[in-house]
Order: sequence, then structure tokens, then C-alpha cells
Amino acid sequence: MKKILFYFAVCLFIIACKDDKAKPDATVAANSDKPAVDLPYTASYSSSWNQDVSDADLKTVLMSYKDWADGNFANLSKGMGDTVVVDMSSGDHLVKSNADLMKMWTTYRDSLASVKIDMAGWQKMHSTDKNSSFIVTWYDEYDTYKNGKVDSATYHDINQVKDGKIIWYAQYKRPKK
Repeated sequence: MKKILFYFAVCLFIIACKDDKAKPDATVAANSDKPAVDLPYTASYSSSWNQDVSDADLKTVLMSYKDWADGNFANLSKGMGDTVVVDMSSGDHLVKSNADLMKMWTTYRDSLASVKIDMAGWQKMHSTDKNSSFIVTWYDEYDTYKNGKVDSATYHDINQVKDGKIIWYAQYKRPKK
């Protein structure tokens, strides 16, 4: 699973840096005298991506962050699948029913007086060969505990969406100093 997440991050980097006007190297090689690029790795999940993810799915994902910040678990629950696979930044791998996930997250969120999210950006990614849709996010989160302690971190998350619901969520965290 960690290899897959690493490849998602690498693919995201490649897509973010890619010139939209450039043709893929294999196409260039097939249509010209230029040699194909000999890459050192082959993607184990997919190397065929586009941005064909609906705006409704993007809104579902972004609303999940807003609902978390607002403590609106009734609405957050609506955006999650019946069963959700969660890979936490702590390394914990969970497979939870929607109800169990909401119970776990509600308990944690209740320890916080407030949550502020500064959403830096997002990317819609659709694997054409796997027919899977993902929304990748980058954001800063500032959590204020009820005792006054403030915790802040920069996050990078991957949200897999299927049939309008989040079914897999992976989180990467870098604490702020």
C-alpha cells in the first residue's frame, strides 16, 4: 500500500510539472525520429492519468474538510462510503464502517475547541486504465484543543471517490514548527 501511495505522489508531481501542449514521449517516438524515453521505473498501479473527475466529486471531497472543521458529522457522513479504508499519517491502516468512522472521528474532534483549514490546492486525477478517481489535496490545519494547546501541520491527502462517495482516504502530515 505504501508503494501505491508513493507512486500516486510521483504521478501527481509528474502531472503537475507536465506541459499540457507536450505529447507523451511514446507518442512522440512513434510519430517522429526522436527516441522514446527510457524511464527507470514502470508504474505498478497506473501511469495513465487525466483530470476527468466530476466537479460534484471535487465538492464532496472539499466539503468533507469543511464539515470536519465545522464539526458537522451528519453532513460528513453523507460524503463517505458505507465502508471506508483509511491510511492515517500515524501509519495506522483502518477499514471502518461509516458509523464506526464517524464515532472515532467525533470522539477526536470533540477534544478540539476549533479547527481552521487553509486549503492550499487540489488536483483531480482519474486513472484511465483502472477507471478510478482521486482528489489530492494540500492544506494547513490549525487545531486548538479545549485546554488551549494549538497543534498545526501541513497535510497532503489522497481521497478516492467512487459513486460520489469517499471510499479511501490516505493522509500525510508534516508538523509545523
